[in-house]
Amino acid sequence: TGVPRCGASLYEPNKTLRIELNANANCTWQIQRNANQTIRLIFSHFKFAPSSSCGTESIKVFDGPSTDSPLLGQVCNDTDAVPVLESSSDSLTFLITTNSVAFTRNFFVYYYFFSPGSKTENCGGQLTGPNGTFTSPNYPAPYPQFRYCVWHIQAPKNSKINLEFQDFFLELDRNCQLDFTAVYDGPTTDSGLLGKVCGHAQPTFESSSNTMTVVLSTDDTNSYRGFSAQYSSVPLPGPVEPNTTLTCSSDSMRIVLSKSYLASLGFREAHLQLNDPSCRPVVTDSVIFSFPLASCGTIQKDEGHSITYTNTISLAPAGIIITHQRNTEIIAQCRMRNNETLEVIYSTTNNAIQNLAAVGRYNVTMAFYESDLFSKPIQYSPYYVDLNQTLFAEVTLHSTDPNLQVFIDTCTASPQPDFGSLTYDLIRSGCTKDDTVVTYPALENHGRFKFRAFRFLRSFPSVYLQCEVVICDRNSTTSRCARGCSARQRRATAPYTWRANTVVGPIRLRRDRRAAEHSESLTEVEAEKAPNLQQYNFYTLAAVVLISNILIVVAVILKHHKHQVGHSYQNVQRS
Repeated sequence: TGVPRCGASLYEPNKTLRIELNANANCTWQIQRNANQTIRLIFSHFKFAPSSSCGTESIKVFDGPSTDSPLLGQVCNDTDAVPVLESSSDSLTFLITTNSVAFTRNFFVYYYFFSPGSKTENCGGQLTGPNGTFTSPNYPAPYPQFRYCVWHIQAPKNSKINLEFQDFFLELDRNCQLDFTAVYDGPTTDSGLLGKVCGHAQPTFESSSNTMTVVLSTDDTNSYRGFSAQYSSVPLPGPVEPNTTLTCSSDSMRIVLSKSYLASLGFREAHLQLNDPSCRPVVTDSVIFSFPLASCGTIQKDEGHSITYTNTISLAPAGIIITHQRNTEIIAQCRMRNNETLEVIYSTTNNAIQNLAAVGRYNVTMAFYESDLFSKPIQYSPYYVDLNQTLFAEVTLHSTDPNLQVFIDTCTASPQPDFGSLTYDLIRSGCTKDDTVVTYPALENHGRFKFRAFRFLRSFPSVYLQCEVVICDRNSTTSRCARGCSARQRRATAPYTWRANTVVGPIRLRRDRRAAEHSESLTEVEAEKAPNLQQYNFYTLAAVVLISNILIVVAVILKHHKHQVGHSYQNVQRS
């Protein structure tokens, strides 16, 4: 294992790299060996600077001996996979670039040479049918080293896959960097990553369609017995009438049902109600339920990394009595996940299910206030303040759900609105990092804190404030909100329910505004007085000339007078 600082030329048949880079890095690693084999390169763990993009920092892998070789792939902060890249020859190059953010990046990379088509590569395969089983190579004996196995599972159409590992024992490390199993929600490893696991566990996974991909990757250190897995298929919900929709926002739920859809179920619009029977629809060309998210009998459930709101539309037969009534209902569900809202509506009739999904999000805003009463928000921008002035900030979740709690996790100041350069932490992981910060107790859907205008304003003309808030179930004692300041992450409990970022600014020094206004005022006064100044200069010049002439006359008189006095004095002496 090596810890190269910035790039290297590598000739070993296999090697593990623990790479640590800071800001403004541009480092190249070249792998080459005259072995007539292929290189497999695995980035089993990578941590870029927060909020970075592919345009600012990334890993680029080139299929050849230099960065001029064809681009094989790119790894960025938002890469939703465990990247595995294979060269077409015995050389490969990868370049890591980082942006200017002060942050320590960590990468765990290993590579090895192999011969495609050899017996050591004979693992994985295609699995079809409604159910099946598969195991790691040599199971229950230890799995071999440097093995990369891929299983592609395809179940019948209109079904999803449930995968269960009945026995699972791989090498354990903190980030599953060494030996791991990765499961993808689709037909290839380019599909969304459902999870990466290692150690001793019994993980389960569920796909969103009839395809799933499972990967086993091993290195050359410790080997254990591997895994035994089985999968089964479950029918997917059928299609819903196109004009049937569900829309969720921070504070409301809106259900639109087409009359033709209701007719297909054998019901009329007059026989509909929600969990609360008093909540009835508005009937126009469609049948519409629109109500606050936390009303009409809506059931809220905290599911760790998401909050669900569920309501049921009961359908009664249209004006007749049926002895054997079908168990029919329409269920509408809004699932608030991190940075998105998943909306699902489905009906159940004799165990037949139909569903519809869409996307939305919570609405979170931040504003400054005049005082700790938080009654008068600052309406103007920029916000001019004095150095060391106390500022009052409030983050608000716009939702009608009284069971939600807002917790301010992190607040960062920066002289740039994209927060891509110098930053200063006010709050980090719920802990105050500036000694002037004071947080207020949680109040309804608000998170509040105050702080003094910081030293940033002495060096930069503008400062912006970005806060990351966590939204939790108020009644949960294990949520991220309940834990408060948490400098170290704990993996045993769900760290949050939902996260959101909000930015406010710019903040500027009031003295800069006064200086600008004073400069502008002087310019206007000088412009107004310019003609009078010329007139004043004329009169001043005239006065100077007049005084000069008077002085000349006086000097002549005095000289003449002195001459006369001297002459008289001489006459007196003679006498």
